[in-house]
Amino acid sequence: MKGFRKEAAPERADAFAAEAHGLEALRPHIRVPKVLDLGIKGGKAFILLEHLDLRGGGDYAALGRMLAAVHRQTGPRFGWARGNYIGLAQQQNGWCDDWAQFWVTRRMEPQLSLARDKGFNVSMPSLHLLQNHKPQPSLLHGDLWSGNAGFTAEGPVVFDPAVYYGDRETDLAMTELFGGFPPAFYRAYNEAFPLAPGYERRKHLYNLYHLLNHLNLFGRGYLPQVEATLRLLLLG
Repeated sequence: MKGFRKEAAPERADAFAAEAHGLEALRPHIRVPKVLDLGIKGGKAFILLEHLDLRGGGDYAALGRMLAAVHRQTGPRFGWARGNYIGLAQQQNGWCDDWAQFWVTRRMEPQLSLARDKGFNVSMPSLHLLQNHKPQPSLLHGDLWSGNAGFTAEGPVVFDPAVYYGDRETDLAMTELFGGFPPAFYRAYNEAFPLAPGYERRKHLYNLYHLLNHLNLFGRGYLPQVEATLRLLLLG
């Protein structure tokens, strides 16, 4: 089988292991590349994945239905069995019974603390949007933007996950953050698994996590988006 090899410094071995773990969790529910090999060789960490012949476009409605099927897989609590990575950043996944508590302690606080350490004046937004929101712990891709989804002749495929059990709205929110998917994707998802009222407000809170991560990884260029999102959340 033809492979696609990713290499990095040995310190990234855990990131590749986390990626493999996430791909195997998603495999029963949506097409992902197979993990062919994993480890450290020649002084470099590596992961060898199935090579996929990706096309320029495809059936976004099928992708929406597949994501809905993934999200119908639920766990007993919010979190995951191990930490993983959102891009180059570590992502904490300790188990938690309460969604709002998970979002604060495992997502927002680590990013806000890092941003302050880097000299950015950002504060925790109000979490009133989560007060009466009680989602099920859905299996999530965790890093679902257009660059982590594609199409083969057989249909949709996703890759580079940051898997955990959480509010499925976080996956949908991220698909809207950097360009968005075509309307057919959202129509098909909502037909298969309708979103709860309030998503259009909560999505800004969820995407703030990713904007903070980009601010911490790539610098001040993301600060205007962070500040604009904080203002949106302040308005309610």
